[in-house]
Amino acid sequence: MLGTIVNALAIIGGSLIGLLFRGGIPEKYNETILKANGLSVLLIGVIGAIKTQNVLLVIFSMVIGSILGEFLRIEDNLDRLGGYIGNKMGDQEGGIAKGFVTASLLFCVGSMAIVGSLQSGLSGDHQTLFAKSVLDGITSVVFASTLGMGVIFSSIAVFIYQGIITLAASSMKVFLTEAVIGEMSAVGGLLIMALGFNMLAFKRIKVGNMLPAMFIPLIYYIGKMIYFKLVH
Repeated sequence: MLGTIVNALAIIGGSLIGLLFRGGIPEKYNETILKANGLSVLLIGVIGAIKTQNVLLVIFSMVIGSILGEFLRIEDNLDRLGGYIGNKMGDQEGGIAKGFVTASLLFCVGSMAIVGSLQSGLSGDHQTLFAKSVLDGITSVVFASTLGMGVIFSSIAVFIYQGIITLAASSMKVFLTEAVIGEMSAVGGLLIMALGFNMLAFKRIKVGNMLPAMFIPLIYYIGKMIYFKLVH
């Protein structure tokens, strides 16, 4: 869990630094920086998504995962949680909720979150999560300066999400092949692209409701392995 703890602390530290700049940056610069971030996030998503070796699996994962996410109302629950935090902090405009949801999704759906957490749980190798901590820390500085205090609370989501993957890694080791991780990362790339579109103020995509799609490739390969064992 060391890598995840460091990652969460990096987001908190970066967010605090970003908040120091928030009041001193004119609104027009904030808007431009946010759009620049959106384009950068879009590029990161494209790079991740094109690594897939099984396009049909990614498509079915997105469809099935989105249906499951809609049923579970993940996005609404994230918004509700962000709103609750905002109300407790005296935020009446919903800015904290927006910062929390946007940053939480971005920090959780990338391939480094998955691969790093798996490495941490399987072998105690925290290097990937340490590298992710540096990137997330820098990103949180920029995000907090434009989106506000909500970004700092995304550290909680990162800690829970990556912590669960880390703790579950040892029991899932046999299924976590390079192919599985690659397809999960490709789906994550598409979700990051969707976040980029949201940040560019296109019609909002409920990225939270698509989160289950990342785990459909894992379920697919587990089913495939079980099928071959039964047949042979």
